[in-house]
Amino acid sequence: MIKGPGKWGFYVFVPAPIPRKLLLDGDTVLALSRADTAIGRLAGAGRLLPNPHLLVNPYMTWEAVASSGIEGTQTSVSEVLEANATGQSLPGSDVREVQNYIAALTEGLRRLAEIPLCLRFLREVHAVLMRGVRGQERQPGEFRTSPNWIGSPTDTPDNATFVPPLPGDMRRSLDDLEQFLNEDVPLPVLIRCALLHYQFETIHPFLDGNGRLGRLLAVFFLVQQEVLPQTLLYLSPYFEGHRSEYYERLQAVREQGCIQEWLQFFLTAAAVQAADAVARAERLGDVRERYRRELAATGSRSRAGEVVDLMLDNPYITVARVQKALGVTQPGALSLLRRIEQRGWLQDRGTSGKGGRVVWVAPEVLCVIEEVGPPSR
Repeated sequence: MIKGPGKWGFYVFVPAPIPRKLLLDGDTVLALSRADTAIGRLAGAGRLLPNPHLLVNPYMTWEAVASSGIEGTQTSVSEVLEANATGQSLPGSDVREVQNYIAALTEGLRRLAEIPLCLRFLREVHAVLMRGVRGQERQPGEFRTSPNWIGSPTDTPDNATFVPPLPGDMRRSLDDLEQFLNEDVPLPVLIRCALLHYQFETIHPFLDGNGRLGRLLAVFFLVQQEVLPQTLLYLSPYFEGHRSEYYERLQAVREQGCIQEWLQFFLTAAAVQAADAVARAERLGDVRERYRRELAATGSRSRAGEVVDLMLDNPYITVARVQKALGVTQPGALSLLRRIEQRGWLQDRGTSGKGGRVVWVAPEVLCVIEEVGPPSR
């Protein structure tokens, strides 16, 4: 902790550079082993599934809802999936913020194919994350040039829970973070990811959106390191389920240097979420294969099997969505949906939004996607 100069005469925390070497204690090594094993199983499941890319959208939505929920956004996975299917948000909901998170995640994954993780990359993703939502007036896509602090809305820098570094020290810390992102550091990938997430949250380089972007950074880093063949591992649902501990572990590193405990928490999150992702992937795969087997047994040459894949991508279905995806006419799309509805795989939810379009939902698929994972460690 240091005291700022002049008008910024309050105590701020300036993080040390990210360690390039770190001795792991026994509990951390055990947690790392469990996380590596769980992620290895998830990688195997991703390779064995007939269409693992079909799971990316529901898993991405689950991550977005959980990460935004940590910041107080109130919405559900089903609300977001329905809004995405119909192209409309529910009045008074926070769906737009979650949709921005998904857009930022999608844009970041696209940009990773073009540029490495760097400060420019983070600014670009932040601009997408904050576009048109609460906080959009707080310099989206630009690093802050003034202090910020963490605490209740009535807190000041003098009594806040935590005050990140002032702009000058912040930029030096960001330069170190950028170097760490692209150096060949002799540490396991998950340990590096945990250190990155802690450091970004401690630097807090934007006026708003730091928590969400810091959790996105963890996803992007794991993708850049090619940990999985598909982006099926998301940590925010665990962080949301253990929100108090999540914040306490981060703060304990700053106040007491409890880095091993933070690493163990992060690694436990990775292990639990990887195991949960495997279980959901297997259940969704079973649903898909059962539906397709039943269709094949009828001897029909219908394109209903393609609609089944659309249901896994998003269990909310409209005629327009089937038309666009399959290139069929409006009557043809409606016929396919009614045929699947007769089998009990879809339920007509009635009309939605200004256009009055009919929306169907696949309840069995939605149940697997929306089911809350195990909260225990």
